[in-house]
Amino acid sequence: MLQIEHLTKIYDNGVRALEDISFEVPDGQFVAIIGLSGSGKSTLLRCINRLIEPTSGRILWNGQEITNANDEELRMIRRKIGMIFQQFNLVKRSKVITNVLSGRLGYTNQLYSFVNHFSKEDQAAALARLERVGIADKADHRADELSGGQQQRVGIARALMQDPELMLADEPVASLDPALSHSVMKYLELLNTEDNITVLCSLHFLDLARAYSDRVIALKDGRIQFDGPAQEIDDDRFRHIYGQDAVRIEIT
Repeated sequence: MLQIEHLTKIYDNGVRALEDISFEVPDGQFVAIIGLSGSGKSTLLRCINRLIEPTSGRILWNGQEITNANDEELRMIRRKIGMIFQQFNLVKRSKVITNVLSGRLGYTNQLYSFVNHFSKEDQAAALARLERVGIADKADHRADELSGGQQQRVGIARALMQDPELMLADEPVASLDPALSHSVMKYLELLNTEDNITVLCSLHFLDLARAYSDRVIALKDGRIQFDGPAQEIDDDRFRHIYGQDAVRIEIT
């Protein structure tokens, strides 16, 4: 269970990115976080694993408070929280399998990880994760030799190396064309349904949220505007979330 209680984030420049956000996510749920750019989607996800420090409020994961965890406690918590980024966050000049193995850094002796020394078990697991996302044949290629969709699948495989219970996907398809967007979203859906991994995924497009999520949380100006099934977002709610001039665009 993920619990967000009165979460607020105010940046140093005075921007209030999140304002008194509260909600709970049961284990195994697929939640889409939707809204315009600047609505607070990325800030929310990055506060959950404290890549960004909240200003106030509490975040609890399985009863343990993340917001007051010390460095060692946070390291242990992050082992079980995978993160997928919009811009992939790969080391482009390194091999694909090296990027995937970096998902084991929280479990590996820091000296060994610094020199990219991983056990045979970890190397076999990395290949298995690449097989699962359909690109095991790219293991020895440099990451920058892959297409955008393939690079994002490397990002998913890397996150899977943590054996996560919670996956945070920060606009994972924003840099991809529609066909590749669906491909990546289907992998996230499989992780949710087959592995029972809880997924929080920020998205721009409502139709992707409708196709893949159990629940939608819509943000506008750092506040929750809607929380429920995507099918309940009618035209009036759509315009309230995205603006009066917004037009629905279907990603086919």
